[in-house]
Amino acid sequence: MSRKPAVRLVAMLLATAVPAAGAVLLAPTAAAEPAPRETLTWEPCAKIANGWDELTHGDTTTECATLRVPLDHARPDGRKISIGVSRLKATDPAKRRGVILTNPGGPGGSGIFLPLVVSRSELAPLAAEYDIIGFDPRGVGYSDKLRCPTLPEDNEKPPPGLTPKQTEKFRSDQQARYYKRCAETDIDFTRQLTTPSIARDMDAIRVALGEQKISYYGISWGTALGATYRSLFADKVDRMVLDSVMPPRFDLEAIDDDTEAAGENLFHDFTAWVARYDDVYHFGNTASRVRDALFTLRDQLASSPRVIGSGQSQITIDGDTVTQLMLGPRSLWADWARDLATIRDGDVPGEARRVEAKAAVAAAKAGADPRFGFDERFEYGNDFQGHAVICNESVSSRDFETVWRNKQERKRRYPAAGGLSRHSGTCVGWPLPTQPWNLKQNNASLQLVGHTYETVTPLPWALGMRKKIGGALLTVEDDVHGSLMHLPCASEAVRYFRDGAVAEDSCPGAPIPTPDSVRQVTAMERVTGDPLPATAPRPYRPAGIPAARA
Repeated sequence: MSRKPAVRLVAMLLATAVPAAGAVLLAPTAAAEPAPRETLTWEPCAKIANGWDELTHGDTTTECATLRVPLDHARPDGRKISIGVSRLKATDPAKRRGVILTNPGGPGGSGIFLPLVVSRSELAPLAAEYDIIGFDPRGVGYSDKLRCPTLPEDNEKPPPGLTPKQTEKFRSDQQARYYKRCAETDIDFTRQLTTPSIARDMDAIRVALGEQKISYYGISWGTALGATYRSLFADKVDRMVLDSVMPPRFDLEAIDDDTEAAGENLFHDFTAWVARYDDVYHFGNTASRVRDALFTLRDQLASSPRVIGSGQSQITIDGDTVTQLMLGPRSLWADWARDLATIRDGDVPGEARRVEAKAAVAAAKAGADPRFGFDERFEYGNDFQGHAVICNESVSSRDFETVWRNKQERKRRYPAAGGLSRHSGTCVGWPLPTQPWNLKQNNASLQLVGHTYETVTPLPWALGMRKKIGGALLTVEDDVHGSLMHLPCASEAVRYFRDGAVAEDSCPGAPIPTPDSVRQVTAMERVTGDPLPATAPRPYRPAGIPAARA
């Protein structure tokens, strides 16, 4: 099957000082950075960050600090908020080249651990020559954020007997009420949850670090953040690597269409792979037979779901479970094909039982903490912040009927993956106007990285971003979101950060597994315990916890 090629920036007003009469103006001998208005006081994260030791398995090398930044950078003397920042200092000070700021994606995801992840990945040589800087974007993790208590009606289930459309409308209205209530808790803060605001926070970090320029490494939504920073502060960019690139125009309807088209392509690859191992999985010895068997299983569970457990740890195995399992990344094909066979044979996959147990433990530990900053218990992601950034910037429709109609059309076009992506319905009922991206082309150094078979951020997005803002494109022959740091060809990025030579070619990814392959543990998993990026589909969903958005 042929593969489908799958904010407005508010300008910052600069006040011009008018000299007093008789004053003598002296031309500076060289351009100088203004003295930092805020400074960073570093302490070991393990000492000040609640939960750091447990979350990082005993890391004692990373330092943490808090930076005060304007809520609205157009009003630098106005309200301030706190941003949590982390640092791994260059281990060879004699060879230090500068700093690399990092972001792992989102929006809504923490970035404070990424320096540690980088230091344990194939990018580790950079940690000798650069200070690796992480930070929690405003609204997330150890940075200031909104507290949005959940009310009973937020988790109320749709009444029985509704049609699929009525059920979706019920949930859409429920979500809209929740986010409107959260937004109105602090509308000024909510309005400033945008990619340009976070990019300006990055520049405040640069100033506080005393650096004339920064380098940057961003993944997924972190590529939009990098592209925005580069558009705003081209003269402050040394070198920039953007891996798994976002599209240059932020339209959730287009994003759903592109990701589902890529998912449909990957599904056809998966069915051919399962057919090759029919003696193991017994779904059929041709791709078409495997496809028919999986569709039959999906239909059966859609009409008769299986419910396991109860309360907060309850999970449901249904048609959506089958869909997500058959659209998994290649690294999980062996595990998830085995799960599909186990479900078909009427048993409960071991992973489902582990998820059920984890959910029960998480529910027992859950509790509100009124504090903010490093004293607060860490959160890996903040759903409200992610929703706010997306909806403050997406140019897609906010009309439920339009979103529903387009979703049904995608289901017809993509029988395996159609309707799985849920981005386009995210902003129905969002109470604030759109601030679209305004990305610009310039001459600042840029290395883009795309992935040939990826479904989270399909390769055509990297091609579109290159056309929009420039840069060179390195193509990784895999389907793994943000995998560069875990591959031997991360050496291309190391070389680029060292000497500025961009790559305009391709490199191999991890090989397609066999049924007896041992899945490789990534640097991200060694730090967070999670084998999948936050954007990946998760087939076993505890009750009351929404499926992850890409």
